[in-house]
Amino acid sequence: MHRLILLLVVFATLASCQKQKYDVIIRNGTVYDGSGQPGQKADVGINADTVAFIGDLKEAQGTQEVDASGLAVAPGFINMLSHTYEALLFDGNSQGDIRQGVTLEVFGEVSMGPLNENMKNAQKEMMKRDPDWAYDIT
Repeated sequence: MHRLILLLVVFATLASCQKQKYDVIIRNGTVYDGSGQPGQKADVGINADTVAFIGDLKEAQGTQEVDASGLAVAPGFINMLSHTYEALLFDGNSQGDIRQGVTLEVFGEVSMGPLNENMKNAQKEMMKRDPDWAYDIT
């Protein structure tokens, strides 16, 4: 019986010595959690599409690691009154918003709304150019 307990203790100790692994680790960034509190220097461990851990991950390994020293790390921002519809229609990539951390655009107020063929042609004429619409929004 004592051997079994000793064996279990040895296995438990060895298992706890393994490094934590994450798909992505963002290291040394100032993490802003959206609560309004000041940012905290921390590491962020991500598995698949889930933030798995925020804190000290100096002993952990990531398949991909990002050094965010001197940078802000925050959840995606929501643009509640977006006016980027033309940029999205021409480009479709929204790099201006993505590079600022915007991950959701809410259109509605003064947006172009559903765009039928007549409206699309009128918009082209008004802009005096022939845009290459990036996606169908009808």
